Amino acid sequence: MLDFLGDRYEQILFSSWQHFSLVLQCLLMATVLAVVIAALVYRSPALTGVVNSVSAIGLTIPSFALIGLLISPFGFGVLPAVIVVAFFATLPILRNAVVGLSGVAPTVVEAARGIGMSRFRTLVQIELPLAWPIILTGIRVSAQMVMGVAAVAAYALGPGLGGFIFSGLSRLGGANSFESVVTGVVGVIILALVLDLLLVGLGRLTIPRGIRA
Repeated sequence: MLDFLGDRYEQILFSSWQHFSLVLQCLLMATVLAVVIAALVYRSPALTGVVNSVSAIGLTIPSFALIGLLISPFGFGVLPAVIVVAFFATLPILRNAVVGLSGVAPTVVEAARGIGMSRFRTLVQIELPLAWPIILTGIRVSAQMVMGVAAVAAYALGPGLGGFIFSGLSRLGGANSFESVVTGVVGVIILALVLDLLLVGLGRLTIPRGIRA
């Protein structure tokens, strides 16, 4: 195992960076998309129900199957990996964003409107900051989930540590096959822990102490 890691040290680091970058960029895209959609629908119970249903149904789609379906129209490479990771990343964040915005006390919104704040200013300056802890929880859940999805995306020759996993599984029983799989799996777990710690730090910096209390 040590020989395997030593011989491929630079390749492992590069794949780890690709994996982390893919997940982080997709998380950012998913967060923006989820918050925008949630801001458009959270005032409507009917639309909120539709969004929650779509989020629940979307999470039941096997990531491996979705990757396979995207290979035909988009081919192999980064694009299908980005689509799949961003899709699965959006769903938990969207649900939490809807819950967070819907949970803001109506009296707080009415007070903001009563002092002359527009609906947009109320959303940006009052409702989103109050909903942010719940949204961030959704981001943390999403980050852990799509870290594994990004590994599956290597089936379509996407970037990241999944290449080590599929390479090892394809020649199981051969030389260094076990070491390759273990490297990919352990690497994904480590990256997931690192990203979660970063998100915890983000929460410490962005959530006011009064809201945390």
